[in-house]
Amino acid sequence: MPQPMESVACNLCGSVDLRPAYSQPDELFHPEEWFTVVECKSCGLGFVNPRPIREGMNRYYPSEFYQTFVETDHSQRYAEEAAYLADIVDSPRALLDVGCANGDFPRYMRDKGWLVEGVEIGVSARGIDDFPVYRCELTQLESGEKRYDAITAWAVFEHVHDPMAYFKKVGQLLKGGGRFVFLVTDFQSLPSRNLFREDLPRHLYFFTEDTVRGYLETAGLHLAKVDRHNRIFSMRPVNWLRYYFYRKCLGRDLNWHDLPETPRDYFKRVGNSGLTAKIAYVATHPFALLDRLLLPFFELLAPRSLTGGIVTYVATKQND
Repeated sequence: MPQPMESVACNLCGSVDLRPAYSQPDELFHPEEWFTVVECKSCGLGFVNPRPIREGMNRYYPSEFYQTFVETDHSQRYAEEAAYLADIVDSPRALLDVGCANGDFPRYMRDKGWLVEGVEIGVSARGIDDFPVYRCELTQLESGEKRYDAITAWAVFEHVHDPMAYFKKVGQLLKGGGRFVFLVTDFQSLPSRNLFREDLPRHLYFFTEDTVRGYLETAGLHLAKVDRHNRIFSMRPVNWLRYYFYRKCLGRDLNWHDLPETPRDYFKRVGNSGLTAKIAYVATHPFALLDRLLLPFFELLAPRSLTGGIVTYVATKQND
């Protein structure tokens, strides 16, 4: 059954002057439950409001959610992530990976000479007993001595209930001169804001470069680099053609019910994913096919700030 909900003010600036951005259901697990994303009029932060309370979030993270972490080869992704730390050569080097899942990225970095630890509140698909993992919120770690040369968080901060507390904790745990590398979705991009590509309600917060900068400054961190690419995670602007058709020809934005049935849902509904079913999908969804055929050209010609739904930020902490 649906979990208790709560309404909240803006986590960055505290404003309650909000405007609705869009609504959509929990597409993966509970399609009967709908959620609304709002935008803070003061600072531009996006967030689900009202949202499930923290204690009720397990409903939206069933065991199926974690299967992708063991069924997919992530080695290329880990190499891309590691590149952001490649120039840190002092020894020993201590890394904390927030949201470490099954621990594979910390192991990858351990093989490169790093001392590694992790934070993970979810149910790992595999046990972790070969390096320290804190089974709690990042905010529950004792600050004490600043002990990490680098902290990473790959697609984590959009999931938490209190990003401000997380950013501040990073600032407390990093050594002077340390580096914080994190990946989140981009609320200013077409896929995040207009094409329903966010994973509600597992994604609770939606950041822009300006709001990220505001969080970092509050935490005593300096934004050093902004990268927009799909090499680590991808959130492509699927249905971009339909969006522009509705804007230019019908004079309105898309809503959830305007989207075509996805191939996954179609094959599930007809109980078949063979060649015949694929031909039938193409025949009954020609606009969706045209959208996907032209998608690479749109991504090539349009600005990355419009098409790229994923951003990796690199922040640094001043030497103490």
